[in-house]
Amino acid sequence: MKHIIILGDGMADWPVKSLGGKTLLQAAHTPYMDMLARMGRTGRLVTVADGFHPGSEVANLSVMGYNLFKVYEGRGPLEAASIGVNLKPGEMAMRCNIICIEGDLLKNHSAGHITTPEADVLVQYLQEKLGNDRVHFYTGVQYRHLLVVKGGDKRIDCTPPHDVPLKPYRPLMVKPLPGTEHITCPEGNAELTPKQTADLINDLIVRSQELLKNHPLNLKRKVEGKDPANSIWPWSPGYRPQMESLAEKYPQIRKGSVISAVDLINGIGYYAGLRRLTVEGATGLYDTNYENKAAAAIEALKADDFVYLHVEASDEAGHEGDVDLKIRTIENLDSRAIGPIYEEVKDWNEPVAIAVLPDHPTPCELRTHTVEPVPFLIWYPGIEPDEVQTFDEVAACNGVYGLMKEDEFMNEFMK
Repeated sequence: MKHIIILGDGMADWPVKSLGGKTLLQAAHTPYMDMLARMGRTGRLVTVADGFHPGSEVANLSVMGYNLFKVYEGRGPLEAASIGVNLKPGEMAMRCNIICIEGDLLKNHSAGHITTPEADVLVQYLQEKLGNDRVHFYTGVQYRHLLVVKGGDKRIDCTPPHDVPLKPYRPLMVKPLPGTEHITCPEGNAELTPKQTADLINDLIVRSQELLKNHPLNLKRKVEGKDPANSIWPWSPGYRPQMESLAEKYPQIRKGSVISAVDLINGIGYYAGLRRLTVEGATGLYDTNYENKAAAAIEALKADDFVYLHVEASDEAGHEGDVDLKIRTIENLDSRAIGPIYEEVKDWNEPVAIAVLPDHPTPCELRTHTVEPVPFLIWYPGIEPDEVQTFDEVAACNGVYGLMKEDEFMNEFMK
């Protein structure tokens, strides 16, 4: 049997008053998700273990069955792997957003969804002006980039910028983790103390603002009525992770693929031993090419045992707090990806198991991630269905799988 996980990033949500108290999954028209839930089995999954921040790196590692306490090293090293940066011992990688600051406020985490070509100009400029033997900036995708600090200490407190839209940014700048403020000697492969690391990164933030505010590209964006990309915001530090591949964990997976427009997910795929498939028109936003992603997944299933299809659109809509847009992304995932995949594989000689789930909620009301368990469904030809008739956060509470955690979902899916 082959296996495909279709993950709608941030698709889960809270009840919304304007929708009559329904969640967005309940309000959206999702005939394929509902059909698969009706024909299959459902449950809920804890994707954020106690003590972890509800980031997509945490949640997607959990979905794949990894023990976070053993493998988690932050978002930065995963994105480094995705863009081909081979971290050496002692190198600390951080996700480095290009953001928009307005006055004292962090206006948004994406610089108004800056394009990759525009961002590349700014990242190269920052590397020219701020890069040195210790500091290196690398271009990623859109607003998501990479900062590598040689000898940095990861014991620092960083705030994800998507958690704090329209909040004053200065109180949120980098600090040593509690209890490490007065460490005076570097430890391990670090060459800096936590306080020295925090001071270095904060200095880069301040200097980036001076460099970017009058950059010609930002002056042009202002004239065009767009948000300027006028600051960096590094966060989620870590070192090269030690992860076993999915093939080592699950003998059913001899070959596998990952399909995503997001460096983070592709980095997880790299360490999980999955081949990365690049899809034309995949953007990481709500204008992504669902059809091409579905077609790529179908082709991958012909050769591989396992496919991880990740779609970011709902998460971005949740961060914008746009209920109508998020509903549309959910419906697009259903009609333009899940539907075509199911219709293609349902009658294959070698059966295909399909799982559908979010990685975490991104409630429009809150505009950031939360830790609540997410609904999931599993279907394959011949599965004995439970009583659940629709796919949503409420119905899944009655699913036969109950509440799963750690590697229980992946173990069940791979049976």
